Amino acid sequence: MGDELKMIPIVISGSIKVSRENNEGNELLLYYVEGGDICAMTLQCCVRKIDSHVKATAMEPSLIMMFPVEKMERWMDTYKSWREYILQSYHTRLTELMETIDAMAFMRLDERLLKHLTDQAKLLGTLELHHTHQQIADDLHSSSVVISRLLKQLENKGIIDIHRNKLLLKDF
Repeated sequence: MGDELKMIPIVISGSIKVSRENNEGNELLLYYVEGGDICAMTLQCCVRKIDSHVKATAMEPSLIMMFPVEKMERWMDTYKSWREYILQSYHTRLTELMETIDAMAFMRLDERLLKHLTDQAKLLGTLELHHTHQQIADDLHSSSVVISRLLKQLENKGIIDIHRNKLLLKDF
């Protein structure tokens, strides 16, 4: 965050969490970039030659291919398939951002929590999540105490099992 980007990353495998951080260190989840995807925010920073205002965190071991920014414009002009790929990436990220805003504006926190857990399970391909309550709270822009209480409610309903340093979803 705050760095000039000279290389554009494409995620080959794995998943990257893209978030925004304020001056106090509070983080807001924007979207995830998975295998075959490219980060729209990174593209904008590279093309416009501005510093990055997002933070990227690998959610699992990930393989990333980097290519120089200079190739971007040439490929956009030369290859229709590349141009379509970039435009589709922008569309996908914009849709994900709108879903994030909708969830924050229109869903109760318990609903957002369950959606977040099922999205994580799908993203990582496992019902076993190794996330701390604080990490989940950061992603949902809440407090660890509130998330712990809501997780306990989900456990009481039989939706998840809470273990030390992991959550086990019964289904998604």
